[in-house]
Amino acid sequence: MNHDIYGIDKEHAHPRALALLPEEFFWDCMDELAPFGSEAGETALVGFRDWRNTHGNAPMMQRMKEVIESVGKIELSEYTEALTDRDLLIRQKEDPAFDDEQCIFTLDTSIIATAFGQLVDEGTIDADIKPLVLIAIERQIAWAQLSESWSYAEQHIGYLNILSGVLEQA
Repeated sequence: MNHDIYGIDKEHAHPRALALLPEEFFWDCMDELAPFGSEAGETALVGFRDWRNTHGNAPMMQRMKEVIESVGKIELSEYTEALTDRDLLIRQKEDPAFDDEQCIFTLDTSIIATAFGQLVDEGTIDADIKPLVLIAIERQIAWAQLSESWSYAEQHIGYLNILSGVLEQA
């Protein structure tokens, strides 16, 4: 992959990513709900590419650790399925001191975009990061279900369900 490519681009994507992700939303850099359409997703893609450029074939778990610790301000060991608990998410959304936009949406989007950035550029997602990506997807689905806007939630959940299916195949 030419790491000078900016943004999500079908023309330079790995053939396997094109085969697994024919849906237009995935490649839309303007759709806020698409993996690379939000600022967080685009930043994660650029961050992955910069990291890969400087770290060669280093394990992706290293990058995920960096993402979780820098974006989420939590330890990698704290990013577990417990974070998908609906009651916890409700308490977090209702807590004015908790920044759910940063600590849920931005963090999960960054994890998803980092992993799918690997798929776009390399045609695979490392097996050991898949559980983290699945947590991010499941947490985003639960967070969307708690949204006041059902049209937003329905579209976002649809995208996330597609990504979940692709994650299994990648």
